[in-house]
Parts: sequence; structure tokens; C-alpha cells
Amino acid sequence: MPVRQLSEGIVNRIAAGEVVERPASVVKELVENALDAGATRVDVLTDGGGRRLIRITDDGEGMTRADLDLAVERHATSKLSGEDLLDIRTLGFRGEALPSIGAVARLTITTRHKSEPHAWALTVDAGVKSELRPAALTAGTMVEVRDLFYATPARLKFLKTDRSEAEAVREVVRRLAMSRPDVAFTLAGEERAPVTWGPAADELTRLGDVMGADFRANAIAVDAEREGVHLSGFAGLPTLSRANSLGQFLFVNGRPVRDKVLVGAVRAAYADYLPRDRHPLLALFVTLDAHEVDVNVHPAKTEVRFRDGALVRGLIVRALKEALARDAQRAATTGGGATIATFRPAAAPPRGGYDWRHSPARPAGFATTRGATALGFAEVAQAAFDVGAPSAALAEAEPAPELLDHPLGAARAQIHENYIVAQTRDGLVIVDQHAAHERIVYERLKDALDASGVARQILLIPEIVELDEGAAARLVARADELARFGLVVESFGPGAVAVRETPSMLGQVNVRGLVCDLAEHMAEWDDSLPLERRLLHVAATMACHGSVRSGRRLKPDEMNALLREMEAVPNSGQCNHGRPTYVELKLSDIERLFGRR
Repeated sequence: MPVRQLSEGIVNRIAAGEVVERPASVVKELVENALDAGATRVDVLTDGGGRRLIRITDDGEGMTRADLDLAVERHATSKLSGEDLLDIRTLGFRGEALPSIGAVARLTITTRHKSEPHAWALTVDAGVKSELRPAALTAGTMVEVRDLFYATPARLKFLKTDRSEAEAVREVVRRLAMSRPDVAFTLAGEERAPVTWGPAADELTRLGDVMGADFRANAIAVDAEREGVHLSGFAGLPTLSRANSLGQFLFVNGRPVRDKVLVGAVRAAYADYLPRDRHPLLALFVTLDAHEVDVNVHPAKTEVRFRDGALVRGLIVRALKEALARDAQRAATTGGGATIATFRPAAAPPRGGYDWRHSPARPAGFATTRGATALGFAEVAQAAFDVGAPSAALAEAEPAPELLDHPLGAARAQIHENYIVAQTRDGLVIVDQHAAHERIVYERLKDALDASGVARQILLIPEIVELDEGAAARLVARADELARFGLVVESFGPGAVAVRETPSMLGQVNVRGLVCDLAEHMAEWDDSLPLERRLLHVAATMACHGSVRSGRRLKPDEMNALLREMEAVPNSGQCNHGRPTYVELKLSDIERLFGRR
């Protein structure tokens, strides 16, 4: 078959496949054009998930008659002043969006520039361009896209349901609204109730409007700069996490992106706080010189490539870790409301007394409504937790007044041999003793590792632990790493290891259980996992085995010692698995439960 030149219409339809993947792609391109035009208000209306109609209206500067006539031609743009493709300071720059949309749909553009006496309108129907005609519009631009992909029916088969496509449109508008808190956005359509985000006073206000009040209440400010790269935004507390990464919003020079370098940096920063199956909520904005990042990687412009990716990654990891350490004692406020919600008013008791066959539901999970601040208390000796209490730990005496002034108050009782109830000046605190002490031991192990290594205690008789051959081999192969934490193991024939020394700070420890857990974790490690991450896994496992167990009865002085340690140790608001270690209820919350407010 001879080589032939494809027609312009076919070329545009082929190119449109990269730029216009679904209705959300159209919305993204058109809203970006509106923002580049200086709009302070953008209205988005869809029908059929964008399949039947997409209408974008803005109050930007609009286009003149001549600009409108040229705007729908391929590779015609007003956003590149020269030939330097690295000097890009606008969201759009390729000049592909409008002709690509017009090649596969019915596109109508109505626009008015302040220098024109009236508006002008232009239609492109499946690549066929109409004549310019006068139109009525006060200012700005209105773009209508009807019957998307009618000119390429095969593409219609790949679209999802109207609701799914509408949700994708919503996600695009949300991201763009987060990047421009100074612009008002309205999103409407038959698939959803109208949503309006007015101009916000600051970045956090807009983020709270889009991501929810929970994020606004539990966000930590992030602000750092290194070698011309500036990072700002807000990161959620570890106790406010999700099972997926859909709550992570990343921007580069105001452009919403999906970048592996940024996502990997976020994961590394939270690795010390969250398990691998939990993801933080955050919105981070990276600003750097346009020549230091290539946004011309893909037609969709959602991928970028940094000139110095290691610099950007290091900045994000350090800034997030510093921000999280700064608010280390806080835990998410979301659990406070959830705690209140779990209490349901009991049915009125029958005449003659309360019906004890029915009892209110017990809380299923909780966090805190107030963060504690590290006050620099002296570290309490680990021996305080090694004293067994022979009887129930109940603080019957009036607590010392000075203890009530501490952030976590004075211990008053232990419930179900697992939860410490403490009294503060204006409420009460419930602490999960195992989760709290687990974090304390974990932070001690890390400090010891950074200082001079973890002190060891020699076992009088080495403990032999039998495992399968693969697990034993993995432990022996990592013996040097384990020794750094005070756990000395060596091979004891096929399928067994001998444990000769254990970390002294763990005290009496179930050696077999610890070694078996370590072996299981090592089976999941990737060979490419950095040494630092492997060591943190070891520390977390040891901390779990070396902490106060659930079911252990504590004396009042032991409980108070644990509370004081929590106030002094970083990151004590959540355990190693990202769960809250305590919940605080204000007296006003408790009074609401009993109808006093």
C-alpha cells in the first residue's frame, strides 16, 4: 500500500485521542484556559456526565474577533511568547485543546473582549469550522461542548456511566479550585446538587471547603525552601488517614499533577507514622523556576519531570517530617465527634426502674478533640512499667492539683485492664495503654539507634527458635541489622536460629514471638527497600513486643508515669500503626451526652 498524507480532519481526530480522553479531560482544558485568561469566576455545567453537554462560563478577558478565528486552529496559542518550551508560566500552552475538542464534538465558543463592541461566536462541528457571527455576551467567554465523541463513536464505548464520568469531572474541578483559592467556582449538573466555592480568604479555607471540615481541623502547615524550590501547603495528621491515596493533592507551579517522585516522597515522610495500607490526606504546592521542571512530558499535562528530582524529594520528606514532629502530640479531632455519636440515648426505662437488659452501644473507635503539647518533662525510668500491680488500679484518692494541669491530666482509673481514664481541669482523657507505650518504646529505640546503639542484655541460656528454612535464612541474612537494635541471632542449623542477646530496654520479652514476627515481616520486604525503612520495621516490631500489654493491671503511679512520658515523647498522639493513642472529651461534650447543654 503506497504512503499517503492523512487529511487534516483525520490528523485532528487521532491527536484528540491523547488530549481528550473523557469529559473530565475537556473540562480540565477549558477551565485551565479560563484561569489563564484571568477569570475570577468559573461556572461548570454538565449533562449526562459531560457526554451530552459541557458548558464553561468565565469572566476572563475574552478574545477578540481575530483571536477567536485563530484559536480553533491546531497549535495556535497565545501562551507562548517565544520558542522556549521550558519557559512555561501558564496552565495551557500547546494550542491543541480547542481543535481536538472540535474534531470529536460540536464546539461553540462565544467570547467578548473589552475592545470589541459586542461578542463573537464560532462553531466547530466534527472539525468543520463555521463563519464568525455576532453574539450577545457581557464579558468573558462561554464554551459549549455538545455530543462529545459523536464524530468518533468507538470512543463512546469506553466511557463509564454518567455518574462515574460526572465524578471524574468533579475531581478535576476540585483540584483546580484548590490551586486557585482566589477564584470562585460553581459546579452543577443533573447528576449532582450544585456546588459553589466562593473566593477564599486563605489557602486553608479553600482546602477545608473542598476537602472537608475534618481536614481543616486536623491540618498541619508545611512551609520550606531549599535551593530555589519552595514547598507550601497543609498535611493531615497521621490519625486522619484513608485506605487509598485519593486524598492526596499535589501541585507544581499551580498545576495539578500526578508525579511518582512526589507520591514517593509523601510515602517516605509518613512511613514512620502509618502502615503501608493507610494513606494521609494532604495538599502540597511545589513552586520552582519554570526551567527546573518539564511540563511538556504528556499532552494531558498531568505528568512532570524535575531537573533535580532528588532535591524536590528530599525537601518534601524533610518538610513533612518536621511539620509532623512539630505537632507530634496531636491526634485527629475526627474521633471526638465519632465518640459522641457512638452514644445513643437509651430508651425510656420502664415504670418501676431501668431495664438492665438493654445497654447503650459502646464506642467503636475514637481519637482526640484536643492536642497535647510536649512540655519537656523528665523521662521516667522504664522500671516504672516493670512493676506488676496485684490488684485493680483505681485512683481513689483525690488527684494532686498539679497533675490536673498537665495536658493528659491525672490518672484516676484503669478500665478493662487496657484503658487509662485520666482527669484534666476541663474534661477527661482515655488512653490506650498498649498503643501509647508502644509509641514510647519505638521512639526510644530510634533515639538509641541514632546515639550509640541499643543496649543489650545477654541471655543466660540462648533461646532456640525453630522456623522454616526460608524464614531462618532471612533472619540470619539480616543479623547485622538486628544487632543494631540489640537482638543478636545466629544460625542454629537448618530451620532454626539461636537468640543470644535481646534489647535491654524491652525487659522480659517473648523471644520466640518477637523472632517469628520479625521473620514474617522480612518475608514481605522488597530487596530494594532502603536500609532506613527496614530498620524502622524492626524497631516497630520490637516496640510492639516490648510495650505494656493489653490486660496488664497498672498502679496509679504507673499510669501517671505513662501519661507523663506521652507528654514528653514525640509523636505520642498516634501509635506506630497510625491509630490514636488517646481520646479527650471536654466537660462540655460530656454534659451534652446527659442533656445538660
